[in-house]
Amino acid sequence: MYFVFKDHVQTVRSLFWIVLIGSYISAILPQEMAPTIGHLSDKWTHFLAFSVLTVLLRLAYCVSMVQTSLLLFAYGVFIEVSQYFTPNRSAEVLDVIADVIGIGLGLIVYNVLQRVSRVPDEEC
Repeated sequence: MYFVFKDHVQTVRSLFWIVLIGSYISAILPQEMAPTIGHLSDKWTHFLAFSVLTVLLRLAYCVSMVQTSLLLFAYGVFIEVSQYFTPNRSAEVLDVIADVIGIGLGLIVYNVLQRVSRVPDEEC
């Protein structure tokens, strides 16, 4: 799939980093200042953010499913540790579980995109 986006790799990489940094800033802002997505709960926000991050990471960089999962899992834990030390925030195991489920969905979406594009993953 990386091969399909080789002409746009810088754009996809930039988008990945914008989403990553934006999600971290949103996560460490005090609760009353944190942006929301409509009426979605905190868990849905984690789920959606990590789904998008997973797809973007796989598109932007030549990383395996395992590497993607481990990197984003570590990022999710890092967010929760950061929230533990942020006023009016708290660390929650359920947020990490929502992150992991989002990573799983992102991997599925990436695999579907890969099959539709008919480009083998080894081409990166």
